[in-house]
Amino acid sequence: MKNESTIIDVPAESSSAMKGKAPLIGVASGSGGYKRGLSIFDFLLRLAAIIAASVAAGTMFTSDETLPFFTQFLQFEAGYDDLPTYQFFVIAMSIVSGYLVLSLPISVAALAFNMAAASSAAAISYLAHNGNQNTNWLPICQQFGDFCLKSSGAVVSSFVAVVFFTILVVLSGVALKRH
Repeated sequence: MKNESTIIDVPAESSSAMKGKAPLIGVASGSGGYKRGLSIFDFLLRLAAIIAASVAAGTMFTSDETLPFFTQFLQFEAGYDDLPTYQFFVIAMSIVSGYLVLSLPISVAALAFNMAAASSAAAISYLAHNGNQNTNWLPICQQFGDFCLKSSGAVVSSFVAVVFFTILVVLSGVALKRH
């Protein structure tokens, strides 16, 4: 059997010349690690806000329920498109989702839009659950339980997106202050 060997030529350099030439992979040095961590956290928050806003829009869009009344020919139906505020909610949350996917610099405007849509839908959801005796608006959630459950869940999801947006705006402010 033959003895085979491989020779590796390593240039002779002093230890002082080798310093700083081969950084370890994955080890952050100085403020670069902070900025990278902040950008990763920003990305993850944006992803979470995209999911929350998309779920809110999708849930509200698919919320509808039909109840038979005396016969099959006379039915009552409740859907998001019956209430203009819920229509606004679906459109606004879709725009918020699209904004999050496509842009970065106008976070404050999107936060305000998200908050307006969530607040207006929350007000209508409150009326759907409790009614208003002064205006003779009766609560409809006793009859349309599934519709109210889905629309309330969509409103909660939109407020989750508001929380994520708020954190993103604060993070952006901190990042701008550091520059």
